[in-house]
Amino acid sequence: MAKKRVAARSKVARKTKKVAARKTKRKASPIPKGHHTVTAHLVLDDCARALDFYAKAFGAREMLRMPGPDGKIVHAEIKVGDSMIMMNDEMPPMPGQPGVYKSPKAAGFATGALFLYVRGVDAAFERAIKAGCTVRMPPMDMFWGDRFGQVIDPFGHTWSLATHVEDVPPSQMRKRQQEFFAKMQQGERSPV
Repeated sequence: MAKKRVAARSKVARKTKKVAARKTKRKASPIPKGHHTVTAHLVLDDCARALDFYAKAFGAREMLRMPGPDGKIVHAEIKVGDSMIMMNDEMPPMPGQPGVYKSPKAAGFATGALFLYVRGVDAAFERAIKAGCTVRMPPMDMFWGDRFGQVIDPFGHTWSLATHVEDVPPSQMRKRQQEFFAKMQQGERSPV
C-alpha cells in the first residue's frame, strides 16, 4: 500500500512538473523584453572593440556578450536609448548555410545605416566625433523637420543622428524637398 502511495505521489509530481514546464514555456513573449519588432544586427571586424567604442560614442550599454571558442564574439547585444542592437564578429557560415556576412571594412562598402534619434543632435554628434567617428555630414536642419547629421564609425557603419525639431505637413514637405534638391543640383550643401 505504501509503495502504491509513493508511486502515485511520484506520478503526480511528474505531471505537476510537466504542467509547470508547459506553463513556463507559454509565458514567454514572442518578442523578448526590451526588444522591438525590428532589431538591427551588425557584423563587425572587431566586435569586442566595437562594444567599448559604442559605449563612448553613443552611450550604449552592453547587455550581452557571447564569445565563441576561438575568442570571436558570436553574439552580443547593446542598448542605445530604448533600442537594442545585436552584433557579432565576421565568421564563416555554418555548414550548409548559404551566404556570407561581411563587415563593411571587409566588404569595402556599407549597404545600410543606423538612424538614431537623440534629444540634442549637436552634442551627440560632437561626442561621436570625439570618440573617433568620421564626419559624413555635419548636423543641419532638414526639410522633413529633423536637425540631422551623419558619422561613420571606425568599423565602417554609418550612423545618422537626428533631433526632430518641427512637424512638417506633407504638402509643405514636398515643397521643401523640391527646393532642397534644386539647391543640391546647384552644388550647395545647405538645405532649405
